[in-house]
Amino acid sequence: MKLIAKPHFARLWMIIFFTGLSMVSNAASSVAAKIGDNFGGGVVYYVDGSGQHGLIASKTDLRGHSYGKDEGLFTWNDAKTGCNKLVSNGYRDWFLPNLWQLNQLYRNRVAVGGFAASFYWSSSESTAGDAWLQYFRNGGKYQYNEADANRVRAVRTF
Repeated sequence: MKLIAKPHFARLWMIIFFTGLSMVSNAASSVAAKIGDNFGGGVVYYVDGSGQHGLIASKTDLRGHSYGKDEGLFTWNDAKTGCNKLVSNGYRDWFLPNLWQLNQLYRNRVAVGGFAASFYWSSSESTAGDAWLQYFRNGGKYQYNEADANRVRAVRTF
């Protein structure tokens, strides 16, 4: 037995099919972001070659402080913990950037904004008891004792 679709049914099916395809392709292309865009709860500061993935920085430095330190200053362990516990703009997957990610943030600091001319922690350890940080006045990278207190900017991926 041979089934023959009525012309209006076939036309309706094709309209639904092609509409669905266009929705999928539009959704995929809408993820593309540029450096400086407000996106994903912060500001985009790095985009990979595909334009679909990258890094987002929180709009402000981490608030609070380590015990006995001034506001905005954290020991290395408290910096990691503070970023991991951060819930900002509905996102809770923030983390302390590694040294490469922090350097990308320094390179695009003007697009993100709000940085002090100060030292910022990375999650990268150099030796036992020391970790890397970057000086946002001149871009220098230094090893400091993890008990020292420095500024922190949380990041997340997209």
